[in-house]
Amino acid sequence: MKGIRFSENVARIDISGIRKIFEAAGQDAINLGLGQPDFDTPEHIKTAAIKAINEGFTGYTVGTGIPELREALSCKFKEENKFSVSAEEIIVTSGASEALAIALAALLNHGDEVLISNPGFVSYNALTGILSGKAVSVPLAEDLTMKPEAVLERITPKTRAIILNSPSNPTGSVASRADIKALAEIADDHNITIISDEVYEYFIYEGEHVSPASYSDNVITVNATSKSYAMTGWRLGYVAARKDYIDQMLKVHQYIQACANSIAQKAAYAAVTGPKDTVTEMREEFRKRREVLIKGLNELGMECLPPKGAFYAFPKVSNSAEVASKLISNGIIVTPGTAFGSEGDGHIRISYAASMKDIERALSIMEKVL
Repeated sequence: MKGIRFSENVARIDISGIRKIFEAAGQDAINLGLGQPDFDTPEHIKTAAIKAINEGFTGYTVGTGIPELREALSCKFKEENKFSVSAEEIIVTSGASEALAIALAALLNHGDEVLISNPGFVSYNALTGILSGKAVSVPLAEDLTMKPEAVLERITPKTRAIILNSPSNPTGSVASRADIKALAEIADDHNITIISDEVYEYFIYEGEHVSPASYSDNVITVNATSKSYAMTGWRLGYVAARKDYIDQMLKVHQYIQACANSIAQKAAYAAVTGPKDTVTEMREEFRKRREVLIKGLNELGMECLPPKGAFYAFPKVSNSAEVASKLISNGIIVTPGTAFGSEGDGHIRISYAASMKDIERALSIMEKVL
């Protein structure tokens, strides 16, 4: 049988290191590898979805998303994120993953460069490569944030976008207002687009969440209900930007997705317009787990900056792959830092979106085996 020729863009990337570990994990393992809140979706959100099903709201929706959800998101951006977009400048997507993909697809030609933090979330490099772009690594500062000076050093005539993720996965770092303002000014000065991934915006323990779109309109803002409302499996995201961006992204969205899940859109409307007490409860519980985990790691001699946001710790270790493998073989699932880029070597990512009981059990096992 003759060999099939596959896309070089796809063939050169690997399966996600996070998904690989998640799908190989045993049922009895303590899973500190996955970025998924261990809370159930709030009742009022599930009720809205059940109501949609019972009322037969199960067909296609308009491609950009149901109008009431986009109006609610428009209000959310104005009130919470301090920038204005109309409902017509929002597309509801199948998770933040699709939002990232259509944003990059709308921007990149062959060989165009995207500045990406190293370490950074696994999808950024992979999606850039799939779309024929070139990922350019930006090493992080000591506080594990992307600095404007480091970005400026790496801008070339081929630079089309900067991906900013604050609070960050995998480091849990939170960029300062001054740095975000400076990055927005760089985008304007060089006619570059910032793609701002803000899925962890509600999970901040120190500092503040700042949207770069509050300083520049050369920004595509990506978000989702996944983390904020414990809706990871609902696959409901959204993207906001000025109209010329939206017009191009909508073309890609229509051909690869048509529209987001109708029932999930009704659920998301209930989430965005409903009470936020469950969000606050999750954040405060994550704060407690964070304190226990960081204290435990430091007592084990694992140097770890206290994460200011998200729900990940990124401690230093002697050898990422070796330590991760040893922990996994002892029933603790963590992610080697190398999954997030070359600069992630010497770290592991530990998710504290797991129960306090599991975190304490994991620390006890780590004390014995490391």
